Amino acid sequence: MKTAWDIIPVQRFDLEGTLNSGQVFHWHRDGDLFTGVIGGEVVQMMQPQPDLLHVSKGQAELARHYLALDHDLALMKKSMPKSDLHLRRAFKYAPGLRIMRQPQWECLATFITSSLKQVAHIRQISLLLRERFGQAASKSTLRIYPTPQALADAGEVKLRACGLGYRAKHLHQTATLIASGAFDLEAVTTLDDDAACAKLCELPGVGPKIAQCVLLFAYERLGVFPIDVWIERVLTELYFADSKDTVNSKQLREFALEHFGPYRGYAQQWLFHHARTSGHFSKHKGD
Repeated sequence: MKTAWDIIPVQRFDLEGTLNSGQVFHWHRDGDLFTGVIGGEVVQMMQPQPDLLHVSKGQAELARHYLALDHDLALMKKSMPKSDLHLRRAFKYAPGLRIMRQPQWECLATFITSSLKQVAHIRQISLLLRERFGQAASKSTLRIYPTPQALADAGEVKLRACGLGYRAKHLHQTATLIASGAFDLEAVTTLDDDAACAKLCELPGVGPKIAQCVLLFAYERLGVFPIDVWIERVLTELYFADSKDTVNSKQLREFALEHFGPYRGYAQQWLFHHARTSGHFSKHKGD
């Protein structure tokens, strides 16, 4: 059957770059067509022209919200340091990259399973969890990400069989806490960034890096700047290459807070995506 489309005019948007930027891991690509699940709804999307996004009929508003098409990237870019050539290069590489609004539980669970894993492995685990424990999406063979209750009921042994290793224990314990009501993900929205990070870190398997990723990608805290291995390397090589002393994590956090401005989460994502996918990171560290 031929897909009927809602056609959305877009500016400064890159569908492929956004879905492949390490934020989310379950979208299926077939040529220019991307198929996935948003909040239980199967959605198909493609971008045949830079200024046009095609979304399966009746799902335009769902896609607009999920893809954060209302984010003013020009405003965010203006708020960042104009003298930063490294950031300018990263933005030029992916000027349409968006920070999406993911479901809180799905984002949290995915990043718990992502610890010390490559993107391909994270995707494989995410899809396997959906296949084994998620409900079928309406009129589709695709699966919704399993609920906290489903993973709590599954147990650690079955989760470990999905390739999670030690992460199975953390994911099961966290799912159990949320399913029982002992931890309320929605209540995190009422807290400021620091308190929200500390609250999420109470969950098994959640440290500052995972908590900050979840705040950025699921709670729309655009001032949060997660620092993982990639970003630590980026900041050290690009911004502290001439430093005679070793730069520690605290100094990197303070630098990011002071240097990148109120939308530093976008700066992080542009730098991360450029470093991970361009193949030119080390070549440019000195220009």
